[in-house]
Amino acid sequence: MTPRPVLVVFVKAPVIGGAKTRLAKGIGKVQAWRRHRAMTATVLRRLQDPRWETVITLSPDRALDRRFPNVWPDDLPRALQGGGDLGARQARVFAHRAPVCVIGSDAPQITRDDIAAAFSGLKRNDAVIGPAEDGGYWLLALNGPAPDMLFDGMRWSHEETRSDLLRQLSLHGLERVKRLRPLRDVDEASDLEVVKGQSSKM
Repeated sequence: MTPRPVLVVFVKAPVIGGAKTRLAKGIGKVQAWRRHRAMTATVLRRLQDPRWETVITLSPDRALDRRFPNVWPDDLPRALQGGGDLGARQARVFAHRAPVCVIGSDAPQITRDDIAAAFSGLKRNDAVIGPAEDGGYWLLALNGPAPDMLFDGMRWSHEETRSDLLRQLSLHGLERVKRLRPLRDVDEASDLEVVKGQSSKM
């Protein structure tokens, strides 16, 4: 029996000053907090689907038992991201023996069609990437478990992050990579209008 696909959403607890620090520099901590809450709620509400299991993986650890009913449902499965850089945290998620798709909560334009395309793409490819316009990626899907050291040597929050990932995938024999549509994720104030325009075209 084929394991049920798993959508894992990386989320930072929606507390003032706890997320979106670069965005806060442009619009202030309170407005950044409001945007973060709204984006997280939008992504989680929109992407739940019976075709896959949706799990949120949280940071920091102390947020695991906190309730944020206007951001995520209490019955949504939760797990801890744990320590280390983004590569270490993603590696733990991709240890599962099932198709796994990882996204963040800062690209509210993502739709169910995007997630379905990612899982469908894994049937004929080794990996699926959603390219971000800043050189990173807004989605990564793999048929788990991921190879050891897949994320070693990655430059995070860098214009070459996606290039590093593609190199690492190839080095580990994962050469068939499907690319989804490019999206802008929200890191800075200048991203907000672009994302608004992309969302209006959905």
